[in-house]
Amino acid sequence: MGTRVKNHFTRPILLGAVALFITSCEPDAPDTPPTPTAPAQPAISATPAFDADSAYAFVAEQVGFGPRVPGTKSHIACGDWMVQRLKSAGANVIEQTGTVMSFNNERLPLRNIIGQFHPERKERILLLAHWDTRPFADKDDERTNQPIDGANDGGSGVGILLEIARHLSSKEHGPGIDILFTDVEDHGKPSGAMTQDDSSVDTWCLGSQYWVKNLHVPNYTARFGILLDMAGARDARFYQEGLSMQYASAIVRKVWKTAASIGYGDRFVQETAHFVGIDDHIPINKTLRIPTIDIIEYDPSTAAFGPYWHTHDDNLEVIDPATLKAVGQTVLEVVWKER
Repeated sequence: MGTRVKNHFTRPILLGAVALFITSCEPDAPDTPPTPTAPAQPAISATPAFDADSAYAFVAEQVGFGPRVPGTKSHIACGDWMVQRLKSAGANVIEQTGTVMSFNNERLPLRNIIGQFHPERKERILLLAHWDTRPFADKDDERTNQPIDGANDGGSGVGILLEIARHLSSKEHGPGIDILFTDVEDHGKPSGAMTQDDSSVDTWCLGSQYWVKNLHVPNYTARFGILLDMAGARDARFYQEGLSMQYASAIVRKVWKTAASIGYGDRFVQETAHFVGIDDHIPINKTLRIPTIDIIEYDPSTAAFGPYWHTHDDNLEVIDPATLKAVGQTVLEVVWKER
């Protein structure tokens, strides 16, 4: 009885010892390489609030310089101020200068101003507006040969983008942003509706035409572009501009859907209107193939732009902070949500 008990315990002990000996003689198994993990993406913070009063003050500041006609003291002073505003917002600023020829063979100095936010990021988004003003009021009945204030046609787009610029350095996620202020956009030959078959079409948008041929960064490209032109008038409505739909319909839908989602569907009308013959987005779409849209006011009563267009009525009185807010907050929301 006692012997059986002894054998019952001895055999498992011997087997365990043999197994331990065999295991100890086996070579060490190679270390399993760690499973690679994707780099953590910065969290998308809440979209900042667009300050309409600040944007309005930026428009007023431009108007305070006087008409920004290329080659004038007002133009130089306003350009210097814009550069400082971009730098104070944390942008790396590039100034692009040159000379272009107007429709009446006048040699004009050109000054495109580019503010780069997070220039080290390969992926980019382009925001732009022209900053020069019309050198004559060809749609007015009085003082036709005098320059206009350009509060909305020029000033509003710049004011909105300068306010957006104040937030871009803190955008830690997604593509870098480039703000392009084009010059000599509004020096084109007087014409009727500026249709695409008008012979004067190439006399407009000389700053953007120059930029697409002389890029500030070699081989520059961007996911998409958004142009702001006449974006601050009282009660303005923004229809889906026809050429934007032709070249960049997906971006139009993105922007108009965003506007509706944050409460500005009444401002961004879900209808296409063909009323722009040429604007700064056209050279960018045609030459660089960057899908770029134009947020620009459409007035059904004129089947074109507001009645202030290219008249002396385009002054600070036409600007409404509520419109600046609707456009500015929409564009800021689109930009902020891009990863």
